[in-house]
Amino acid sequence: MSVAREYPLSPGMAAFVARTHAFATAEPSLAAQRAAYSRMAAAFTPPRPTGLRVSDLALAGLPPLRLFRPAGTAPASGWAALLFLHGGGWMLGDLDSHAFFCAELAARLGLLVVAADYRLAPEHPFPAALQDSLAAWRALRDGTLGEPIDRTRLAVAGDSAGGNLAAALCLALRDAGEPQPRVQALVYPALGDEATDSRIEYADAPLLSAADMQACLEAYLPEPLQRHRPLALPLRAHDFAGLAPAFIAVAEFDPLRDDGLRYAERLRRDGVEVDCFPGPGLVHGCLRARELAEVDRLYEALFESLARRLD
Repeated sequence: MSVAREYPLSPGMAAFVARTHAFATAEPSLAAQRAAYSRMAAAFTPPRPTGLRVSDLALAGLPPLRLFRPAGTAPASGWAALLFLHGGGWMLGDLDSHAFFCAELAARLGLLVVAADYRLAPEHPFPAALQDSLAAWRALRDGTLGEPIDRTRLAVAGDSAGGNLAAALCLALRDAGEPQPRVQALVYPALGDEATDSRIEYADAPLLSAADMQACLEAYLPEPLQRHRPLALPLRAHDFAGLAPAFIAVAEFDPLRDDGLRYAERLRRDGVEVDCFPGPGLVHGCLRARELAEVDRLYEALFESLARRLD
């Protein structure tokens, strides 16, 4: 995590950034960075909402999965369901790091949320994480996870690197002739590698700098030619027709802001419906700052879009 210059953040957002930075470690090893990330994530994880059932699954051929669902009986048609793919630069994160978000989605929207603990780079570079994501999606879609699901009401979502995987999953499904999710929900996604205006203007942004992002890309895509593949960087695709309707939220002070905005523009150009949240006052990683009004607005926009698309 980089030290940010002064940005016009609200006092609450500035405090969130400072608290997050307090968990950073100067130890460069990947093990130390992962441990620091896990400590930070745990510190920002609130008590689990009441009325949820949470279970872990370890099934052959799939990444480890965690299921979140309301404790009551499933609807007659089965649960509407969402596959969640966590952020962390393809290098960090696990089933615990984003459990706060999965739990709130399940509780607020009455969904079955399935979180996938996909393989991480650099030990497992592209396409390992996408392969794991696709395997989890197909298992969910095909009803093999032990929960009744409504196959007509399925979504995929992800933040940051997870947003990359969610968008790539939709491209892979389209190219394989498989049905799309009802919606793809992406929060400050990492979708390209071009020197956009936001990568330049917010190169030293709080919690994710352009240099941080470059290091993540080098770990996930160690071969330069991989960066030309749409399944690695979805903005490389030439055609976005036929993809799932999208909810895309970006953060104002984020080098990745323009990735999300460009994806929204290109989806609309090719006839895909998009709900876009511009993220005023937000920074990358702010989903954990749940008590702030500017973050609450992102959550409400996300909930509204998912509820409408899955209704």
